[in-house]
Amino acid sequence: MSTVVRRSRAEWGRLYVAVRGPLFRRRWRALPMTLGVVCLTALIQFTQNRSWGYGFVQDVGAVRAEDPLWLALLRTPLSLFVPAPDLPVWGALAQILIVFGLAEICLGWWRTLTVAYVATLAGTLYARVGIAVGPAGFLGLPGTDAHIVDTGPSAAVVGLAVFLGWRYRAYVTAGAVIVAMVVEVVLKDNLAGKEHLAAIVAVVVLCGVSALRHRRTAGARAGSGSGLPPIRSWMRRLGPDQRRSWR
Repeated sequence: MSTVVRRSRAEWGRLYVAVRGPLFRRRWRALPMTLGVVCLTALIQFTQNRSWGYGFVQDVGAVRAEDPLWLALLRTPLSLFVPAPDLPVWGALAQILIVFGLAEICLGWWRTLTVAYVATLAGTLYARVGIAVGPAGFLGLPGTDAHIVDTGPSAAVVGLAVFLGWRYRAYVTAGAVIVAMVVEVVLKDNLAGKEHLAAIVAVVVLCGVSALRHRRTAGARAGSGSGLPPIRSWMRRLGPDQRRSWR
């Protein structure tokens, strides 16, 4: 076996095994949420490119840092599926189909949407903080960025890619995504790039919470594995003299 194949299996083998079975058994039926989201994104793109639909899409899905916070939070879930008007829609659809599809198979549809929403919300909230800090501060933003329409699935896609990389131990891939986003900010210091970094930070926190939760669950199962309360299980390992002195 060549080194490339061996490293590829070590990097993506767990993810491949998790995806292959459901996808081959159920095919497109394994991706109902992803296909629905792709259709929704395409429909929104069609609508916002029509004179009668542009205003409606802006009212329900366009987020700007200058908007009231309650209105931005109300629009954020749908803004995830509003393609950026200055980018080709096929790029957004391909990102959703591939990354959301992998995540739906591996995590389930509701966990996928949760991670995607957390990543998108982190970017939305960061924009307000960055503008308040100002361009002179660390990762700050100029005040003119408050007028930029902030939509699209890119932050969610970046967040899901990092979460999947962590969950299935594709650490090189997750690291490459993070490095690419840092390079993006260095080369092109703009709102979108910094929002991607905010999304990554939020997802890394999610990974930490998930790891802690699994560790506690595993510890609880190990503690109750003998069928005895933890203190009684511990006393059984003591010698007779030790039990008498403990009592």
